[in-house]
Amino acid sequence: MRLAPVQWNRLSRTQRVLYMKALKLRHEADHMTGTTEGPEPAGQVADAVPDNWVDRRAPAPWRPYLRLSRIDRPIGTWLLLLPCWWGLALAILWTGQPRWFDLWIAAGCGIGAVLMRGAGCTWNDITDRDIDGAVARTRSRPIPSGAVGVVQALAWMGAQCLLALAILLSFNGPAIALGFAAMIPVAIYPFAKRFTWWPQVFLGLAFNWGALLAWTAHTGTLGWPAVALYLAGIAWTLFYDTIYAHQDAEDDALIGVKSTARLFGAQSPAWLRRFLVACVVLFALAVIGAAIGRNVLSLVIALGGPWAMGWHLAWQLGRFDPQDNDRLLTLFRSNRDAGLIALPFFAVALLV
Repeated sequence: MRLAPVQWNRLSRTQRVLYMKALKLRHEADHMTGTTEGPEPAGQVADAVPDNWVDRRAPAPWRPYLRLSRIDRPIGTWLLLLPCWWGLALAILWTGQPRWFDLWIAAGCGIGAVLMRGAGCTWNDITDRDIDGAVARTRSRPIPSGAVGVVQALAWMGAQCLLALAILLSFNGPAIALGFAAMIPVAIYPFAKRFTWWPQVFLGLAFNWGALLAWTAHTGTLGWPAVALYLAGIAWTLFYDTIYAHQDAEDDALIGVKSTARLFGAQSPAWLRRFLVACVVLFALAVIGAAIGRNVLSLVIALGGPWAMGWHLAWQLGRFDPQDNDRLLTLFRSNRDAGLIALPFFAVALLV
């Protein structure tokens, strides 16, 4: 039996834990009898990429930890990495002076995105372990399913953070300072859904910080085009994560978790359109600020990046259906391609 929000709010923490354990047992019983579909017995997570390498090839003892870090769902790593690469590309346009060290910045951001996304997801799952057990899509995750304990998860998170720190320390001082400051939105985000209808804003603050960091790692200072790019990334996050959150809107309503998907409801397409426009306009402003000192052809080509990305977001909006969870997940994952589209334009702009 599902609880109404008012009933959930009246439960003590112990009662909530017991209730979610009961849901988990019922889910397992339904799966064994074939009543409902669910994750495979080997521990696969419900929304993982089908036939991913973690499920196929990773050593069995490592699988719960890799799943905890979402290695079986790489889209989040891409969404964390792409603003870094945008920031680096615009920083090179700004200075007009590419360096060999920029290759390390790009690679370091890639490795760091894997590690910090993993650490962030681990922290998120630790703080959300009670909520995840009550949501159909997330109750198969390692902590609510019992595959990983909280103490083990904390140790795993610490190990990932230490490795990421080693990469960060290879950058310049201002970038290192920004890297430490990034921990503030990362720490706050998992709690945002408890106190605001706009948790996606906090996700955007955390996920797009790399635009500031990569820019600063190249230039040594934080320029206003990087800030405009950061704001564009936040608008992009509001776009794609509102789509994503519609998958859980029903369960979130039952347990009282807030999201923009629940806030907007039937008005979601109109809000998504606003986020799309804000993203493209702010991205274009960042490009103009970074490339204004170059020749006109270079500037025009660079502006093709946000223009092409905007068309991809418009395509997503045209296919948006809040009742079709499979489509919602597909659209969310397609944002890797939306973000990658801009990079070839910036690369060509650097050459002309």
